[in-house]
Amino acid sequence: MEENRKVIMTVVIFFIVIAMGVALYFLVFQNRSEGLEEPIQVDDQASLPDAQEGEDLPIPEPLQIELKGSDDPVRNLAAELSSHATLSQWLKSGDLVRKFVAAVDNIANGESPRSHIAFFKLEDSFDVMADGSRMSIDPESYRRFNVVADVFSSLNSDTAVRLFWQLKPVLQEAYRDLGYPNRDFKDTLTQAILEMLKVPVIDDRIEVIKEVVSYKMVDPRLESLSQAQKHLLRMGPENIEIIQGKLKEMAKKLGISGSRLDL
Repeated sequence: MEENRKVIMTVVIFFIVIAMGVALYFLVFQNRSEGLEEPIQVDDQASLPDAQEGEDLPIPEPLQIELKGSDDPVRNLAAELSSHATLSQWLKSGDLVRKFVAAVDNIANGESPRSHIAFFKLEDSFDVMADGSRMSIDPESYRRFNVVADVFSSLNSDTAVRLFWQLKPVLQEAYRDLGYPNRDFKDTLTQAILEMLKVPVIDDRIEVIKEVVSYKMVDPRLESLSQAQKHLLRMGPENIEIIQGKLKEMAKKLGISGSRLDL
């Protein structure tokens, strides 16, 4: 279990997504096979009222934004998502769309996205606590990621859904450039969401053992998680519940039943 002062949590990707106006991580559930609801019909003239939980949102027309030079338009759109001061700091990173798409592709494949979100660095270090010969993750380490959960919980779900549709063309262009000319980026987003929703919430202490330069989780079920999932796990149970709860909230606003999200 790799830990260092610059550990970058996978969950931050969801903020970049939303920061880029692409937070429809959740809408992509509608394109899963095996009996999901029919896709929402596009109504180009529809306005976008606030939706209640479980209510589909109309789909707005996509914006014609060039991939090159897309940072400023994306930052302007992202300002609608939350008034949280930290979000504007995260948005100062450049090449947002390309980094987001590459990071989501990493998560979908279970890989660490840290190279694409190097703007997020931790001031405090990872710590363990000893109980005799046994070691476990110090719960105080989880506090390092409270700001991530705070920003995520502040996001407006309805606005996130609208912005995804508006930015879908430029996201797809970046995905093609990444080497997927014949694949829909929504499918990859779906896979990435499922990766995150499968992360267990562990209220008990997580026991670890020291290796040469890192720690390994004793529980084989936890150690077998993908690198992307382990990043989220290290946020701690309270933060995981906030992140996963927001994901489900947005999914339900798109008409996805709760039973399909209880993985």
